[in-house]
Amino acid sequence: MQTLTMFRTPCARLLFAALLAAPAVAAAQAAENSVPVLGETLEDFFEAAIDYSPRLRIAEENLNVVAARKRMALGNLLPQLNAASSFTENRRSSLDPFFQVDRLRTFDGERNYVRLSQSLFNWQAFSTRKQAGLTEDQAEAEYYYELAFLLTDVAERYFNVLQARDALDSIAAELEAVSNQLAQVQSMFDLQLAQITDLYQAQANLASVEAQQLQLESDLALAHEALRAISGLEPGRLYTLREEVEVPDLEGDVEFWVETALANNQQIRARQFAERVANERISERMGAYLPQVSLIALRQNTNVGFDNAPIDQSDITYLGLDVTIPIYSGGTRTAQVREARSQHRIAEHDLRRAELEAREIVRSAYLQSVSGNTLIEAAESLVESTELSAEAMQQGLELGTVTTVDVFIALRDRFRAQRDLQRARYDQIKAMLVLQREAGTLEAEDLLEVGEWLEQPQAQVP
Repeated sequence: MQTLTMFRTPCARLLFAALLAAPAVAAAQAAENSVPVLGETLEDFFEAAIDYSPRLRIAEENLNVVAARKRMALGNLLPQLNAASSFTENRRSSLDPFFQVDRLRTFDGERNYVRLSQSLFNWQAFSTRKQAGLTEDQAEAEYYYELAFLLTDVAERYFNVLQARDALDSIAAELEAVSNQLAQVQSMFDLQLAQITDLYQAQANLASVEAQQLQLESDLALAHEALRAISGLEPGRLYTLREEVEVPDLEGDVEFWVETALANNQQIRARQFAERVANERISERMGAYLPQVSLIALRQNTNVGFDNAPIDQSDITYLGLDVTIPIYSGGTRTAQVREARSQHRIAEHDLRRAELEAREIVRSAYLQSVSGNTLIEAAESLVESTELSAEAMQQGLELGTVTTVDVFIALRDRFRAQRDLQRARYDQIKAMLVLQREAGTLEAEDLLEVGEWLEQPQAQVP
């Protein structure tokens, strides 16, 4: 059985063992107190999602099912021991050939036996057991991919909430700046230092920012709901991303990451096992043409013979071989082989599809991740330049060298650049996690490191 790299280290196993246990306690306490459970840290939502996700539970139970089927397939190859007893009350009437009269005889019958059978050659049973082992490996790979996908999805939704909240804070600051600017234009208009068109333009800009604020409030509510839906926790005062955080540079080029994904991606591994299962199923179907050989050992004692005729008490012991040779089944076996071959081709195409999808996701995540630093640096430069531009425009308005339209454009560009910088930082982190997940290199330490990039928000001053 294969294991996921993110759970190979002892500290990682201890961490996620704690993650599995904590939500049940929290949920029980919440049920007793009848209050919603609030989550704050990224680890809080990891813990809750692992216990809350029905998809993960389904994958876990599917793994248990195929493990049981593997044991069943092995059991068919082990010795089979059966015992039986029967007791009968018999009435036997027969014609006496000499006296030509019916003779009635009653007796109690008894038959006991113990039968041992051991399969010596059964190609179909051998192949079924091999399929069961491969199917277990497939289910395990699917489970670990589902777990990795769940954790990265939780992290992405957590950062979506932070991004939406930061954008709402930014639009609130922009709304305050635009409101102040509108008050200034109104004052100038009252002194007949500004035209009515400037006042209308200021009012239109304020209405536009207010509309954006409503949209961002809706985005934040949707992001909250998405995080709650995957974890069952109500988002509380979430931790914020540190300003000084720098995402580590990736090692290797895009082809290195593609090759790593083709070798380690759990979805691809699951499809590879599925292809091997389908190929082994062809062998199983072909095994129907081969004879089956079993060793039979039997011990019996009885006083009942053929057709319930009474006989003297006898003990029978025999050891033999049971050989079954298939001859003709009406074309059933041939059709089963054709079906298995078609299923194998489907599995091959499914594997190819998984590889192509992994290539696409890895390339996209890699390009987004490596370009993240460049985009962040460019966004930071843009933020600085737009802030200087907004200040210069404000001074120019006071000196009468620019119009109010220029000032509002500068304010809009300034706050838009801030939101673009925030989006670039979050997108880079999310792209890195997706890349590691698809490449099969995501470890528990990576998730812990991401959690350390967050800090507790400062208490709000009343």
